[in-house]
Amino acid sequence: MVQNDPDPTLAFSSAAEVENEGAHDIQVILMPVQSIGLSSARLRSGVVLAVWAELKWGSAIARIIGKNVQKSNRFDPTVKMWVFEEIINGRKLSEIINQEHENVKYLPGYKIPHNVVAVPDVAEAANGADILVFVLPHQFIGRICEQIAGQGIDEGPDGLKLISDLIREHLKIEISVLMGANIAKEVADEKFCETTIGCKNETQGEIFKELMQTPNFRITVVPDSDTVELCGALKNIVAVGAGFCDGLSFGDNTKAAVIRLGLMEMVAFAKMFCKGPVSIATFLESCGVADLITTCYGGRNRKVAEAFARTGKSIEELENEMLNGQKLQGPQTSAEVYKILKQKNMLDKFPLFTTIYKICYEGRSIQEFIMCLQNHPEHM
Repeated sequence: MVQNDPDPTLAFSSAAEVENEGAHDIQVILMPVQSIGLSSARLRSGVVLAVWAELKWGSAIARIIGKNVQKSNRFDPTVKMWVFEEIINGRKLSEIINQEHENVKYLPGYKIPHNVVAVPDVAEAANGADILVFVLPHQFIGRICEQIAGQGIDEGPDGLKLISDLIREHLKIEISVLMGANIAKEVADEKFCETTIGCKNETQGEIFKELMQTPNFRITVVPDSDTVELCGALKNIVAVGAGFCDGLSFGDNTKAAVIRLGLMEMVAFAKMFCKGPVSIATFLESCGVADLITTCYGGRNRKVAEAFARTGKSIEELENEMLNGQKLQGPQTSAEVYKILKQKNMLDKFPLFTTIYKICYEGRSIQEFIMCLQNHPEHM
């Protein structure tokens, strides 16, 4: 979700992971370039993946797609993968991937199928594709859309948009979203996990499932795509609260309460924000409660929030020390949610989201967090 603001870092979406942290923080956008159906014609599964900034998830997805298209008569066997070009020990990263079939910098030790071809030019990678798969941190979405569309992007009047809506408007194609409790290294290790695809078109959803499902990467397709995407943003606020809980040594019982109350506020916010119907069942999928639990027990938002509670340093200081200056998504998302709730005069209905924002940005004492839990409307 993006705030239409001159600062591109203010966004409701998932940001790039930290080394050895959970890549489930990356949003996966599935895009059929043209109307596709269950026909005998082969689909050219062009894949646009970002492989930089500690981004393991892109290569993990490429491994899955590369293997699956070889087994299916539906897809063209060649998959083009866009790679942000870097020089590694005097060699171009794209050349290393194409020659050694391994992303030696960001996912070393895991072979990429030979039919996955690294392409350093994003327009070339997207050219002729019937399906695009975006695995990108939010701050690069606008730039990449501009390069693919061949024109600049005007984000329009102030307001909030889902990342998928932003891409849909500027590339003029339908979009679906994949979210779930999916840590990249575990996916690459082929350890069992589940994920959720939000797709409003049932036929396209089945094609995406065929493209990406494996025995250990099980996919559920739901039509509630906006809720699937929103879960991926709001979970990061709750993860900050879980980090506060750890930093204050409150224990697992308290963290469980944070997760439950956070989930309740996620549901309530989705019902308020989404234009279409919101299914409670979607929150029981991997994109909802499962991803929320994973994020609250691991990942950058929880980790930095714990350090915030223990050290008293500011979020900005910790971003510089722990994330090499990259921006943490949980606090930023809380700030954007706070703006919406304040405009709607609904701050008192979302005390967990509101308190996390005020602790991060308004100097409120971290000790107020437990008071927020004690006095939550769910207990009244």
